[in-house]
Amino acid sequence: MFNQLNLNERLLKGLEALSFDTPTEVQQAAIPSAIEGNDLYVIAKTGSGKTAAYVLPLLQRLLTADNQGISPRALVLAPTRELARQIFGDVQKLARFTYIKAELVMGGEDFKVQAAKLRRNPDVIIATPGRTLEQLTSSNLDLSKVQILVIDEADRMLDMGFSEDVITIANACPAERQTLLFSATKGSAGLQRIAESVLREPQWLELDSIRDGTPAIHQQVIPTDDSNHKEATLKWLLTHESPGKALVFTNTRDMADRLNGVLRAADLRVFVLHGEKDQKIRKLAIERFKQSQRAVLVATDVAARGLDIDALDLVINFDMPRSGDDYLHRVGRTGRAGAEGIAISLVAPHEWNLMSSIERYLRRQFERRILKEVPGSFKGPKKVKASGKPVGSKKPKESKKVKEGKKKKAESKRPESGKAGTPRPASTARPKTSADGMSTFKRPG
Repeated sequence: MFNQLNLNERLLKGLEALSFDTPTEVQQAAIPSAIEGNDLYVIAKTGSGKTAAYVLPLLQRLLTADNQGISPRALVLAPTRELARQIFGDVQKLARFTYIKAELVMGGEDFKVQAAKLRRNPDVIIATPGRTLEQLTSSNLDLSKVQILVIDEADRMLDMGFSEDVITIANACPAERQTLLFSATKGSAGLQRIAESVLREPQWLELDSIRDGTPAIHQQVIPTDDSNHKEATLKWLLTHESPGKALVFTNTRDMADRLNGVLRAADLRVFVLHGEKDQKIRKLAIERFKQSQRAVLVATDVAARGLDIDALDLVINFDMPRSGDDYLHRVGRTGRAGAEGIAISLVAPHEWNLMSSIERYLRRQFERRILKEVPGSFKGPKKVKASGKPVGSKKPKESKKVKEGKKKKAESKRPESGKAGTPRPASTARPKTSADGMSTFKRPG
């Protein structure tokens, strides 16, 4: 129970108003240690309740500290605007019975309006790295009094190229601050470098890595011939197997915009989310999608993190994601908080090897499915290796007789010097061997 975690009564009141009574595994492990002031490196998958795992101890520390009036006292960094906005909403809900104020700093919003909000001395700032650096460079943001720095989705920060920005922002905070770093994966050497740069003797809490499995999500693969066959399959699935909300992922903005037209022509309610969309339009699309009883959200990976949508029944990968981590962040939008969900990947022949690599990374095999209602010629490779990849057709070895025949044929096509009709070279220079044994040419005349 939350009342056993030594939280302030005002925070417990906020939790009660949200009908939160039992902490998740990551909350039970992280909150007590964070309240004690330890730096944390937490590995926990999306949908495990990790946001409250750092927001509650953050608010607890601000409520009990004596240096009130200093601003800002806490900074939360998120890789995407959608995730930053979600965290901002969670902070407001959990702090509703306290005096703690938060502000949102991210791209897509008016720079001067944000600067004015920062002058109101918010206690907590939730921000994306790029806009944070801009406000910092413009002297609109002073991080010299930050007591708690939270880096959420650190692995995604690295994927998006924010590693140097994160380190720069961390260096602008006091060295004696508390730092909490959360990641869905253990990450590569790059992520370890970020951790070593920003954390001091951290406690490692590896709870439920994103690779440990998604038992609540039924994952399927449907072979498809090409893009047109994918579109026909997608329309059938959304029409017949999606009674509520569905999220469709593409790898490119152009394909997301194309599917918007294709699905609207099939009388489906569609919203589109990608990086070229204005922030106001993106925000409106998410809000309308959440309010709809039945709708489709077509998105690039910008939406793979930070979207928290209740009753999301179906996730479809129109394009196979580029990595296993991206795959899990996509399908993790469904089956949240123990609910069941379905994730379907439409796989063209050229994507089969990529799909097999993702299976090996996740140490599991997806269910193969043939959609008879939308027939196609590709049913998956006829023969596969132990790795799951197709068995390639080997070129038969040529016999010695065939090789000799090819050699004679090639020689017969070469011009032979000295024969009638064959011109001699223009130069008649002959090689002459020098005293050192090197061949040289003596020019005629």
